[in-house]
Amino acid sequence: MIDNHPKREKVIVAGVNLHEPNFEYYMTELANLAFANNMEVVGSCQQNLENLYGGTYFGLGKLNEIKNLAHGLHAKTVVLNDELTPMQIRNIERITKLRVVDRTELILEIFASRAKTRQAKLQVELARLQYELPRLHPSENSLDQQRGGGSVNRGAGESKLELNRRTIGDQISFIKKQLREVATQEEIKAKRRNQSKLPQVALVGYTNAGKSTTMNGLLKQFGEDPEKKVFAKNMLFATLDTSVRRINLDGKNDFILSDTVGFISKLPHNLVESFKATLKEARDADLIVNVVDCSDSNMIQMIKTTQQVLKEVGVSDVPMITAYNKADLTDKTYPEIEGNDILFSAQDPTSIKALAKLISKKIFYNYQIINLHLPINAGKELSYLHDNGDVVQEQFKADGIYVTVKLAPNDLARFARYEY
Repeated sequence: MIDNHPKREKVIVAGVNLHEPNFEYYMTELANLAFANNMEVVGSCQQNLENLYGGTYFGLGKLNEIKNLAHGLHAKTVVLNDELTPMQIRNIERITKLRVVDRTELILEIFASRAKTRQAKLQVELARLQYELPRLHPSENSLDQQRGGGSVNRGAGESKLELNRRTIGDQISFIKKQLREVATQEEIKAKRRNQSKLPQVALVGYTNAGKSTTMNGLLKQFGEDPEKKVFAKNMLFATLDTSVRRINLDGKNDFILSDTVGFISKLPHNLVESFKATLKEARDADLIVNVVDCSDSNMIQMIKTTQQVLKEVGVSDVPMITAYNKADLTDKTYPEIEGNDILFSAQDPTSIKALAKLISKKIFYNYQIINLHLPINAGKELSYLHDNGDVVQEQFKADGIYVTVKLAPNDLARFARYEY
């Protein structure tokens, strides 16, 4: 038998604790990110400091400790818990003779391997180039190497470093232009998708909280095509691409459901900026469902992280349901609904039905049932009612069509003249 799985790279995870109460959580998350990037964490090291060492992040003694630890465990890479300056990375590599990957670069590597759609690939590439631009430098040290830029020909009177910087600047401008074009195309698709003015619901939350599993549960119960599932895996950032599906509740009330990219602590600013277009689904939603892993001891921190990222991408004043998922991994009774919160398991059909009922209550609360008398030749209007409303009763008589229908508030004015 041939093992086709790529061998995991052995790494040390390390960080500086500046009296951060969530430091251990961040370090655990860093190890999980490393695993998601096909790395094997063989050791961990930390230093408690009042302030970072400006040139080396760690103190010299701690760097030598990391160097010896890595040598003993046959690791050639150290993964660090913060985003470092170019100088800090170069100095650590020079002293330890290890490859240094900071938290931002690690997340960028994961995103680059997960992106599938053109938009996601462009967004990741833009963030990567913006990260690499200040890290270009001349080097003779094989470890202290240029991060990005590619191989290009030297221009007249230009150093290779200057040319690489100019080349990356041109690439950034080109990608931004492409992203604007893709965003325009996605905007057109979104308008076509929602010409029927269906309510929009966005699943958001921490990566690996169970958003995709929740979406698949709703699709299985209420989807127009139950086989049209989205990719779900027990791994950080299993998918980056926004998936959009139509959900049909009890054959009457429909809404558009989107599954957005997951969040994480210390999400790199460049990625937040790059993914604003992707998270447009959340900004434009009529309702946000914040999926939370209630079995995780760091649940509160995850909720705070999600709220912070939503704020950064401009999501505000959108009604929200907090859906505490993975209740099956706890000793709590589920499903349970209290106000705008639900305790549930995305793998439990009864839970999914309870979630759907809560969503329906939130997005259809202001729909009204009205009685209409349409002309006998008002086929277009009748078709609209069937596509966009919940037709309760319909009768064809000699003097016209009598319809009892539940409609959204923005459709009431259109049919006001037909009311009786």
